[in-house]
Amino acid sequence: MTPDMVMENDKQIDKAAYVLKAVAHPLRIRIIQMLNESTELNVSTIYKNLNAEQSLISHHLINMRDKGILDIRRSGKNIFYFLVDTAVAEIIDCIYRSKIIQ
Repeated sequence: MTPDMVMENDKQIDKAAYVLKAVAHPLRIRIIQMLNESTELNVSTIYKNLNAEQSLISHHLINMRDKGILDIRRSGKNIFYFLVDTAVAEIIDCIYRSKIIQ
């Protein structure tokens, strides 16, 4: 492997670790699954479906948005969250299908 290839591989590994850390919470995983099924949802819908405090859900949504996993669409007073890339949901699905959590 050339030094350039090693550096590129290191960047990919760093990015993978960054994304995995960003979603490494049960509520975040549930939010991602919900958004993957519904395309976009507002905070009220998410916290009611997860039976969690609105402030806690908002914290997780903001964190994942800051890390580039989610984005928003505004419609009047409503803010709708959606996945930037469904690959994150596919990674979570892959973990479910693996023997890691069985």
